[in-house]
Amino acid sequence: MRLRTQVLLLQLAVIAVSLVVGFGVLIAGADDRVRDEYAQRALAIAQSVAGDAEVRSEVAAHPGSSVDAADLLDGPLQRQAAEVRARTGALFVVVGNDRGIRLAHPEPAELGKTVSTDPSKVLAGSNDVNTDRGTLGESVRAKVPVYGADGAVVGFISVGVSTERLGSETRSDIIATSLLALAALGIGAVGSALLARRWRRLTLGLEPDELAELVREQGAVLHSMADGVLAVDAEGIVRVVNDKARGLLDIDAPVGTPAADLGLTPRVAAVLATPTEEPLAASVGERVVLVSSHRVRADGRDLGMVLSVIDRTDVEALSREVDSIRSMSTALRAQRHETANRLHVLAGLLRHGHADEALAYLDEVTGTGPGGALLAGLDNVREPHLHAFLDAKAAQARERRVTLRLGDQTWVEGVLTEPVVVTTVLGNLVDNGIEAAAGSGAPSGAAPGDAESGEVEVEVITDGDTILVTVGDSGPGISFDDPDDVFAEGATTKTGAHVPGGRGMGLALTRQIGRRIGGDVWVADRGGRPCGDGQLCGAVFVARLPGVLAPTDPAGSGADESGGADEFSETDEPGGPS
Repeated sequence: MRLRTQVLLLQLAVIAVSLVVGFGVLIAGADDRVRDEYAQRALAIAQSVAGDAEVRSEVAAHPGSSVDAADLLDGPLQRQAAEVRARTGALFVVVGNDRGIRLAHPEPAELGKTVSTDPSKVLAGSNDVNTDRGTLGESVRAKVPVYGADGAVVGFISVGVSTERLGSETRSDIIATSLLALAALGIGAVGSALLARRWRRLTLGLEPDELAELVREQGAVLHSMADGVLAVDAEGIVRVVNDKARGLLDIDAPVGTPAADLGLTPRVAAVLATPTEEPLAASVGERVVLVSSHRVRADGRDLGMVLSVIDRTDVEALSREVDSIRSMSTALRAQRHETANRLHVLAGLLRHGHADEALAYLDEVTGTGPGGALLAGLDNVREPHLHAFLDAKAAQARERRVTLRLGDQTWVEGVLTEPVVVTTVLGNLVDNGIEAAAGSGAPSGAAPGDAESGEVEVEVITDGDTILVTVGDSGPGISFDDPDDVFAEGATTKTGAHVPGGRGMGLALTRQIGRRIGGDVWVADRGGRPCGDGQLCGAVFVARLPGVLAPTDPAGSGADESGGADEFSETDEPGGPS
């Protein structure tokens, strides 16, 4: 038998027993209650008759045992007793004198005779209420003394109600009480059935042992999952959260806490509030996660939302390293093409005997001639990672028809202690600048027919172990009302192919990385205004990255600073450099 059926039967049994006991006690006392009620009614009738002045005078006028019944037959006492009996429905109204002789009686033949019950108590001045049998049968009767003018008892009034009428009233009360009990039992049965039905709906038709097993299995599965799971009900109250979700979303609140009080980031909170089947990337502290959500419904009812959380931190770190490697490979590919082309040119010039032109071309490609360097000022960047990285970005920019140039104040000397951090921040800022400049057309003041359609200026300077990066472009500027919104998760103006996790994470991660090491990234100029010739009218971003640069090893500084001549002189003969 299912538990809900057992509970239903138990409820019905409890209701039935309660009704039987309660109404049984009520019915058992019904006879006594009705009997007492009629006795009090008879007493009230007798007292009202005994208090009548005419009755008192007439009773006082017929003392003793010698009473003429003929005079009483049509006397005032007989008439008044009959009227009272007719009005009240009493079985009898009897008037007796001080010797117990009847002065009024429903049966005229009994007039002048002694009453059938003992009147001594009432003639002694006390009310007498009891159940007794007289000439008219068994009745509940009340006897009240009648006082004369001098205060002495001159007679009594006896009023009775038939016990047959009392039994009829008792039976009516029992029937009414029983009907009420049956009605209460029926209402209780209906209520119990409705409760059982609601129970079944709330438990989805599962038995308690099935629910317990389901909870155990759910706990085991949820806490063993590699992904985080957060579930809230239709009112937004947290009902399930596994350990993985607590770690990824930094949740300390217990189950039962409103979702608004969990301290979720705006992007994660938005995904939890709106069903989002496509995973979106979001940053939580130092982690990058993919979040998605869906609404749960059962039997047409909204049960709430379930949020899935996947850790993407390691993937993002690998992606940044892959981006760095891709930039390097892009630079190497560009250099390979340029080297091959230069060798072909040299081979052709030498083959045709143009030695002077070949020497001039060598000066050009080695940077000693005009236009030989791919990125002017790159020699001011003596840190190997940044040198190679900026060279690669210059080649990448040229492929996008964008000119990348270094600012006049650029100077970097030392060794990066956090090369991935610096190249990630710098790379994201440069990539955004190239993206903006590539679609903006030629910068203001550019000559018609220029090969490049936009410009990006990068300035990198150092202050102790801190690197300051400034990136400006010739793009249209920032279109958001608040320039700081570009750092919000999901904020993007790009369109195109779908990107797993969604767009708009580059600048958000850039600022997050900068702040994680104690620095920051901000917008110095939102751009988008008219500007003069040669100026960059796009946005300008600034990054401050502390603690990422270490000084160059002094042992190698002489060779680095003096160039190839000093290095050659160390191997030359003591006579000095040639």
